[in-house]
Amino acid sequence: MESRYNPASIESKWQQTWAQDGLDRTPQDSDKPKFYALSMFPYPSGNLHMGHVRNYTITDAIARLKRMQGYRVLHPMGWDAFGLPAENAAIDRGVHPATWTNQNIAHMKRQLQQLGFSLDWEREVATCAPDYYKWTQWIFLQFFDAGLAYQKESAVNWDPIDQTVLANEQVDSEGRSWRSGAKVERKLLKQWFFKITDYAEQLLNDLDKLSGWPDRVKVMQANWIGKSIGAYLEFPIVGSEEKIGVFTTRPDTAYGVTYVVLAPEHPLTQRVTSADRKDAVAAFVKEVGEESEIDRTAEDKPKRGIPTGGTAINPFTGEEIPIWIADYVLYEYGTGAVMGVPAHDTRDFRFATDNQLPIKTVIVPEGEDAAKPLEAAYTEAGVMVNSGQFDGTPSVEGKQKVIEYAESQGFGKARIQYRLRDWLISRQRYWGAPIPIIHCPDCGAVPVPEDQLPVRLPEDVDFSGKGASPLAKLENWVNVPCPSCGTPAKRETDTMDTFIDSSWYFLRYTDANNDRQVFDETKVNDWMPVDQYVGGIEHAILHLLYSRFFTKVLRDRRLLNFDEPFSRLLTQGMVQGLTYMNPNKGGKDKWIPSHLVDANDPKDPQTGEPLQRLYATMSKSKGNGVAPEDVVSKYGVDTARMFILFKAPPEKDLEWDDADVEGQFRFLNRVWRLVHEFVSSPKGTKNNGQLTKPEKDLRRAIHTAILEVTEDMEGDYQFNTAISELMKLSNALTDAPCKDSPVYVEGIETLIKLMAPFAPHIAEELWNEIGHSDSVHHQAWLEVDESALVVDEITLAIQVMGKMRGTIQVPANLDKTELEKLARESEVAQKHIAGKEIKKVIVVPNKLVNFVVV
Repeated sequence: MESRYNPASIESKWQQTWAQDGLDRTPQDSDKPKFYALSMFPYPSGNLHMGHVRNYTITDAIARLKRMQGYRVLHPMGWDAFGLPAENAAIDRGVHPATWTNQNIAHMKRQLQQLGFSLDWEREVATCAPDYYKWTQWIFLQFFDAGLAYQKESAVNWDPIDQTVLANEQVDSEGRSWRSGAKVERKLLKQWFFKITDYAEQLLNDLDKLSGWPDRVKVMQANWIGKSIGAYLEFPIVGSEEKIGVFTTRPDTAYGVTYVVLAPEHPLTQRVTSADRKDAVAAFVKEVGEESEIDRTAEDKPKRGIPTGGTAINPFTGEEIPIWIADYVLYEYGTGAVMGVPAHDTRDFRFATDNQLPIKTVIVPEGEDAAKPLEAAYTEAGVMVNSGQFDGTPSVEGKQKVIEYAESQGFGKARIQYRLRDWLISRQRYWGAPIPIIHCPDCGAVPVPEDQLPVRLPEDVDFSGKGASPLAKLENWVNVPCPSCGTPAKRETDTMDTFIDSSWYFLRYTDANNDRQVFDETKVNDWMPVDQYVGGIEHAILHLLYSRFFTKVLRDRRLLNFDEPFSRLLTQGMVQGLTYMNPNKGGKDKWIPSHLVDANDPKDPQTGEPLQRLYATMSKSKGNGVAPEDVVSKYGVDTARMFILFKAPPEKDLEWDDADVEGQFRFLNRVWRLVHEFVSSPKGTKNNGQLTKPEKDLRRAIHTAILEVTEDMEGDYQFNTAISELMKLSNALTDAPCKDSPVYVEGIETLIKLMAPFAPHIAEELWNEIGHSDSVHHQAWLEVDESALVVDEITLAIQVMGKMRGTIQVPANLDKTELEKLARESEVAQKHIAGKEIKKVIVVPNKLVNFVVV
């Protein structure tokens, strides 16, 4: 055995051995309990960053532990490989998206393999591969068949110069195209949607089943779904048979409605606008149409609106009220219209005050005068006033009574509404899964027959970034006969949102190489749900919500038999690096990389201004990233893993610190030397059945470590405290005077086994060096011997007049009388009490005896 720890040589050696032996291959036998450990798969951007390494290290430690605990483990990896960056690379560099993506996958796969993660590469998937998106398209057809996929018009970002649709990421903060610089417009296009709203109630209620999820993630999902219980009310338009429908959670305020507001893009807007207001309304609609949804709904932005000249009737009062349009009302939210109750809604009060609209109080605190002028909206519960037959009714009771009255009069009804909107899945892009629909002038939207899947992406494509979607320009690809009637028809040229690819990949891993089915029902029901899912909090809403939606739809299609995809969820914290910030600068210029700064006198190298020192999420713009390969080349994979797991609990942010990395490297070196000395020394065979005190103490340390590490690795995965226990055991072995004892052998083997999930390479090497030919990762996890934890002797402190005089060893759990007797007779006590009168003896069981003498 080498005397010096050389991680580079042992890590590459064992990675090759594990690959040759198929150590990480998923077991096929089902006589063991299953454990499905999964990290959120990465986008193949080209390089792994430390956030990736932290995520995969956490999951890998769990997977390795579970194998040793007797589980058959599924721990796969793949690539979320469709998306806009690949298409941008094609436009900017003339590299085909497939070429760019596959090169990145190859590079990142090598990086992952060099990090020694115990991944089953035989189950690797890439969402851009035809053998994967064939089944993505097949799942789309399941949704279509179930009536959950449909088309409707929806707004997109339109670049009027390049004549192309832009993703939100391609629109800058000033609302301009990232490429042409044109002011981006909003334009209606017919697009595909998934009817996720049909599952809103299930998605909300089933959050209660997710006891293994962080509460904050469940709250975020519940808020996104946004269930509201209220009323649907209709306001007749004066001079028309049409009505404006609104949803409200405050039907008790209906008598206080003094205006209604339509979304500028609402179809009724043009029909209610009076002749003298047409030009002003058209200009306002155009202006608002150029704003993003985020800008229109921003809380801190003034709400703008104008009157249409049209009026409606408040059906509760019979009064005519004006119809306005305003930027804060969106057609795709709710009914696309709201009722204005300025006396009892903060936003409406501000809007009415700014636009001199009437404010009518209809709820007051009990005992207050209804005529008292309002200085701000009153939004609490109270008593209904100025509300006809409901005057004097407590407003909470009034909600239901008003709904019942509206139903009886035919202008309203109770309704549950959700903030959640149907999922827009169309993308006017090339690099995505083609939507498998053919549009026939006679038959309408016709699904591509299953035996013609996948609808492959054509390769001879022009990536100019201008004009229609690249697919729409390929006439040979677009023009096809209708599968139903043979009439000349056209393929759908939109591709699917990449969130669709990631909404079912975890199901494919269970049967990744099946070319006849999306997955085998027996296999998916065996492995699913995922037992431990690990990923960033940024995916708390969309990815997790869509995955839950997909699972429920496929369950209802009888393709699987479970309700939820992920039993337990761990959202790991960010990895932060040291950086400096100049508070007097804006944008990216405010960040100064640490290597340009004197840590003892941090000043801006350009301006000389003092800098703030802080830890921030690693990024290129901050210049505070740490390349994984740099750490591995200097310290080895196991040191990087140990630092990541030790530095912070997994759910907390981790501050990168080179000194702490060095500290873990030193610890692994200490363990290496400890085992090297053990291998080089004669082994003890002495075992007469009676353990000495040092042996008992060491064995207690061994089994305390087993107990603590096992507990830390369950529940919340407190890897940091588990590694602290490894350090304690290492210290106990170093200090143990019984190195020729079988207990010491037990201690060395225990330390190596306990290290295996955390530092797998050094553990494997040391296990081999102490004489084992089979892998440490195939060893059973250690069981605690409770008897070893029992303390049969204690150290009793002897005090005289409260002053410490020494200690003696006594049997544990003696009563006070026996402790006093042994203390009184001890040599330590006799030196100080002999010949003196003992006035009082204070005994603290298992701790001390104090003699008070005269």
